[in-house]
Amino acid sequence: MISLEEIALLLPALESDRVEKTVSKTNADKFGEAICAFCNDMPGHGLPGYLIIGANDDGSLNGTKVDEQLMQTLLNFRTDGRIVPPPAMTVAKFSFDNGDIAVVEVQPSKVPPTRYKGRVCVRVGQRRGFANEAEERILGERRSTFSKTFDTRPTYDSDLNELSIDLFKLTYLPTAIDPETLEANGREIKEQLSSLKFYDLKNDVPTNAGILLFGKNPRFYLSGAYVQYVRFVGTDEVSDFDFEHRFEGDLTTQMRVMKDFIKSQIEKRVQLGLGESYDSAYPASAIEELLYNAIIHRDYESNAPIKFYEFSDRIEITNPGGLYGDARPENFPNKNDYRNPTLAEAAKNLGFINAFNVGVKRAKAALSRNGSPDPVFILDQPTSFGVVIYKKR
Repeated sequence: MISLEEIALLLPALESDRVEKTVSKTNADKFGEAICAFCNDMPGHGLPGYLIIGANDDGSLNGTKVDEQLMQTLLNFRTDGRIVPPPAMTVAKFSFDNGDIAVVEVQPSKVPPTRYKGRVCVRVGQRRGFANEAEERILGERRSTFSKTFDTRPTYDSDLNELSIDLFKLTYLPTAIDPETLEANGREIKEQLSSLKFYDLKNDVPTNAGILLFGKNPRFYLSGAYVQYVRFVGTDEVSDFDFEHRFEGDLTTQMRVMKDFIKSQIEKRVQLGLGESYDSAYPASAIEELLYNAIIHRDYESNAPIKFYEFSDRIEITNPGGLYGDARPENFPNKNDYRNPTLAEAAKNLGFINAFNVGVKRAKAALSRNGSPDPVFILDQPTSFGVVIYKKR
């Protein structure tokens, strides 16, 4: 994070493509658009941008008092889904004799373009606005060159015919792009897909995320891309089972199918005792959060599926790929990182997750409200991540 001395030098400088100042404490859209623009780093500096709240254009302070409410308002942009993919940013308060300032330091995104409420914001010089088609294309090409995440890599040997274009246009586009931009959209389909990270224009093929979300047969290219559900009669895998099912196909459809399946088949009602009321053996929301977490974070280079096993006393969900990036056993679940940020973005846009970085916490809270035991996470395996959810008794 920038230091007090560096801020003192930065304040008198003119606004630029890396610095924006404002005296408003309540204009959330202005904050969100500025953060989004710094994420996109249109000039390609590869350096952080700074939103400074409490300073005039000339760098003088206006006597702002930075309180907890303002700090929380700014921090919410990291996780609440208004900016996708979620920004890498830090927020700090600095106090001077004539007032406080809040500074948001924003790192350039590794998977541009970034959107705020469905629109791509950019900053060039002192101008902040919305990206035109040429600017979006530049950001998409930059992602193709520098992105390291598996979901944005090209799916070689595939082509546009492998994708369900109707599914993309009718189901996904309205959730990801604001209505005004969508109505004015005259770009051809490959550019539309590319702007959302589902097509690689340089190689003229869909990305892995495009195949996973809209592919007609994702397993042809990614053989482990399915969820294996088994309901065992007993408490271990050698016991008999009475039902099994594979959730396979495009994730846009299958995640909705899984949601319905959990509500109808797993959130069973159990009677707590003779004459007592009925309650949920498993809260549906907790199972959904943990299953979607597995889908978003799994390693799709593995040929193994996600295992979704229901035993007589518990549910186990295991996905290929251990903790990723900055997430480690000692800081989980407080620290999160995304192996597949484009899948996470899509799950948020489609409404399967409500916010970023909080799925595990939301699942734990749902289990607690249901009176269920805490989930047990299996974090010490280098090639897999697991969670055990015990049945309420």
